[in-house]
Amino acid sequence: MSTFTRRQSLLRLAGVAAAAAGVEALREAPSASAAIEQGVAQCILTPELTQGPFYVPGEAIRHDITEGKQGTPLLLSCRVVNASTCKPIGKAAVDIWHCDAGGVYSGAVANTAGTNFLRGVQRTNARGIATFRTVYPGFYAGRAVHIHVKVHVRGNVVHTGQLFFPAAVTEAVYAKAPYSAHGTTPDTPNAQDAIFRNGGRYGMLALKKTAAGYTGAITMGVHV
Repeated sequence: MSTFTRRQSLLRLAGVAAAAAGVEALREAPSASAAIEQGVAQCILTPELTQGPFYVPGEAIRHDITEGKQGTPLLLSCRVVNASTCKPIGKAAVDIWHCDAGGVYSGAVANTAGTNFLRGVQRTNARGIATFRTVYPGFYAGRAVHIHVKVHVRGNVVHTGQLFFPAAVTEAVYAKAPYSAHGTTPDTPNAQDAIFRNGGRYGMLALKKTAAGYTGAITMGVHV
């Protein structure tokens, strides 16, 4: 269990071409790094996005955050790079949290005291990659489908943002249980989400279908 000091972030989220990030980043192959170095992808500085009301500091460092929650498996790869140089940052702490298939968050702040499902922290490796085994998020009223993220470097918060999902993939996932019991379509699509409109397109995950579910990848550029 680790607790991280928070300060005003200097971060800007880096948008990277989906093909460049792809599933190879999940395998920690050099292709994503090479894509940046060769100019196929570039760091794009964008404003931070709100933390939201359900953050819980000091979550456990762990790879699998499912806690038995049912849903379509999602293997999420978050890559952290220096926004000035695009070089990977190792040993950064990536902190994520999101709701379950029914739109519920864990933790006392969400009125589910004693639970910590779908929350966790991972340290990036030498290639700047942290991976999480989770499930595709559900939705709740007024928000598009999303995952919250913070990045900590040397004890400081250098990014607070949100990750978003393509509508076509969400439609396919929500057509099946357990999502279909809650609703097959989010009440707020990306284009109508106030937070997404403020730069969320740069947090759009690159998703790929797998036999089990999906892989998702994103590259985040930070100032350190």
